Amino acid sequence: MSSASIDVEVGVASVERGFSFCEPAATLNGFFDDHYYPHCSATTRGHRHTLLTYDKHLRDTLGPMRWEDMTPLALNAWLRRQVSQKLKNTTINKHIFLVNRLLRTARDWGALPEGVRPPPMLRKLQTGDYRQRFLSQEEIGRLLAACDRIDHPYLSFFIRFLLLTGARKGEARTSKWRDMDFVAGLWRVPMTKNGRSRRIMLSEAAIDVLRRTELRSRELGQPVGPDDYIFPNPRTGTCYNSFHIAYFKARDAAGLPDVRIHDLRHTYASLLINNGVSLYEVQELLGHSSSAMTQRYAHLQPNQLRSRTEIVSRLVGDGLLP
Repeated sequence: MSSASIDVEVGVASVERGFSFCEPAATLNGFFDDHYYPHCSATTRGHRHTLLTYDKHLRDTLGPMRWEDMTPLALNAWLRRQVSQKLKNTTINKHIFLVNRLLRTARDWGALPEGVRPPPMLRKLQTGDYRQRFLSQEEIGRLLAACDRIDHPYLSFFIRFLLLTGARKGEARTSKWRDMDFVAGLWRVPMTKNGRSRRIMLSEAAIDVLRRTELRSRELGQPVGPDDYIFPNPRTGTCYNSFHIAYFKARDAAGLPDVRIHDLRHTYASLLINNGVSLYEVQELLGHSSSAMTQRYAHLQPNQLRSRTEIVSRLVGDGLLP
C-alpha cells in the first residue's frame, strides 16, 4: 500500500471517529505541532529524535515564520546560521532533510493557506566521499585480541557477532533469544531503524558465538529465556545502552583509534564483495532498503568486474580478430 493510500485511510478513520480536519497552518510550527508530529508519532519509531531535532534547530528559527516569508533568502540565512555553529556538514544535511520533508509534506497534504506558494527546497551541502573504513584480516585479529583482554562480560562476543552478521549495533544490542532460530540459521529482527522487520542469515560461526554467549550468561547467573536479552547488562538486567566505553578502550589498545563500531558492518560487506558476492546479495544480507545504499561498495569490485569482461571474450572467441 502506498503512503498516499495510508494517509487517506488515516483521514477517513479520523472522520469516522468524530474528529475533524485541522485548518491549514499559518506557520511551520503550526504545521509541525498540529499535523506532522501527531502523524509522525503514530506511524514511526524515530519520532522522538525528530521532535528533539525540530525543537533544537527549527522551532525558534524557521518555525515562527509565516509560509509567505519563508523565501530562499530566509532559508539560506537559516542555513548560514547552521554553518556558523560549526556543525558538521553531514549533521546540517540531516537538518536540511527534515526541513525539506516538512515543506514537501505541507504541500502534499494541502496544509498551506490558500494562495500561498510552497517554499523552495534547500540543497544539501557537499560532504565529500562517504567515509568507509574496512579492517584487514590482521586488524580484525588485533581488535578481537584486544576485546578479549577488556574486562567486560560480553564485549568480545558482541564484536564478533557484529563482524559475522554485518548487523547494526542497535539490532544486536536489543536482540532477544526468541529472535534466533538456530535450526534454520536465521535471526529475525523485529524492527529495524527503517521501521521494518528483516531476517539476518546466521553462519555456523555466528551461531557458535551465540552459544558461547549463552554459556557466559549462565555463568553470570543471567536468565536465557525467550524474552531475555542476548547481551544483558548484569547490573540492570536489561540490554546495554551502548558498548562504546569498553569498545573505545579495546580499539585504542589495538592501535585502531579511527575504527568505529559501525565500521564492522562495512568490513562485513567488503569481505563479501572481495570474495565474489554480488552487490545484490550484499544488499539483501545488509538489509538495505534500496540498492543506492549498497552502491557505496561498488568500488570494491574492479577485479571482479574485469573478470566478467572475459565471459564475452570466451563466448565470441577469435571471431572478432582480423
